[in-house]
Amino acid sequence: MSVDENTVHRIARLARIAVPDSDVPALAKELNVILDFVAELNELDTENVTPMTSVVETEIKRREDNVTDGGMPDEVTANAPVNDDNYFAVPKVVE
Repeated sequence: MSVDENTVHRIARLARIAVPDSDVPALAKELNVILDFVAELNELDTENVTPMTSVVETEIKRREDNVTDGGMPDEVTANAPVNDDNYFAVPKVVE
């Protein structure tokens, strides 16, 4: 696939970025280099390669999902300018 100047203008319009006409040829060349590199990566055989998110294998640390602090709504809402039944009361902002 080759990126021409019309394609650069279209990509810039879709991305909602302003690209000066003087920069379009350089961007087209740069996009072509990127696409050539991606095409080169697609030639690699990755059939027996395990997907990974890190170079070092790690295991996610897990913990029980327990409430560790609570049961004190009066203390939580003590500094609220206005509270209503242990909830923060705020003025209505949408009519």
